[in-house]
Amino acid sequence: QVQLVESGGGLVQAGESLTLSCVASKHAFTRYNMGWFRQAPGKEREFVAAISWTGDTINIAGSLRGRFTMSRDSAKDTVYLQMNSLKPEDTAVYYCACDPTAIPRATPSPSNYPYWGQGTQVTVSS
Repeated sequence: QVQLVESGGGLVQAGESLTLSCVASKHAFTRYNMGWFRQAPGKEREFVAAISWTGDTINIAGSLRGRFTMSRDSAKDTVYLQMNSLKPEDTAVYYCACDPTAIPRATPSPSNYPYWGQGTQVTVSS
């Protein structure tokens, strides 16, 4: 069982930046592909970003490229989501997820992620 804990959410103004962190409980984190998803009120959960366990494949949702980036620090069992130039439409609960397959990949499909964190709220005011 993998436990994931997100942090870094909060209330910001449009145009500002936030960095979310997600810490995994297992030392095998170095072999886990990781993803970020978000869910706004009344909307379905959507893919934000993913990174392979090798760190050399990063997938950012098309509409977010240029503003969001994802990285990992395996020494700290942590992945990060750097969010710049935030917009009110970025308001959502952001979830970290783990894809423990041995294949290095950065998949956008939620069904590939059996482990999820509790989420962290990001609110962007206009």
